[in-house]
Amino acid sequence: MAKISGVDIRPGNNIEYEGGLWRAVKIQHTQPGKGGAYMQVELKNLIDGRKNNVRFRSAESVERIRLDTKDFQYLYAEGDMLVFMDNENYEQINLPAELLGDAADFLQDGMEVTLEMYEDRPISVQLPDTIEATVVEADAVVKGQTASASYKPAILDNGVRVMVPPHIVSGTRIVVDVYAREYVKRAD
Repeated sequence: MAKISGVDIRPGNNIEYEGGLWRAVKIQHTQPGKGGAYMQVELKNLIDGRKNNVRFRSAESVERIRLDTKDFQYLYAEGDMLVFMDNENYEQINLPAELLGDAADFLQDGMEVTLEMYEDRPISVQLPDTIEATVVEADAVVKGQTASASYKPAILDNGVRVMVPPHIVSGTRIVVDVYAREYVKRAD
């Protein structure tokens, strides 16, 4: 483990803070008129999902944690549990769906995912940044709605609602950003 300065924390960094494991979600560097600069960091607890806002000054240091990663394949959902298979030894593990949060909506059978482990205990599941999905329902475009580029709501085959450009119609395959829940481009 390595110590880093409080102002060197970046989104996605895993740190040990007050005896818990936390991931930096958002950061904001602030330089007030009086006093020293500090980093306002939104932390999410990797174990129980709690959130916390903390100010770190440059004099403070925190322990940066390295998590082990292992490739798994998503198999199926069983109630509120998700079943994954280790790609190396084919062992199956069950994890609660809330470990993935909103990203669980984008899981597809056979999808390759990466599990982050701390002391051989799964802490989080990383899906690919983008996936392909089919638009099953898209609203009609209202002509003259706006002069600039407008987006319309659409529902994907997995039930997720995203905003898409006007030229996207029902049945179109699109690429979607899993974590931002945004349209990226039309699938090839």
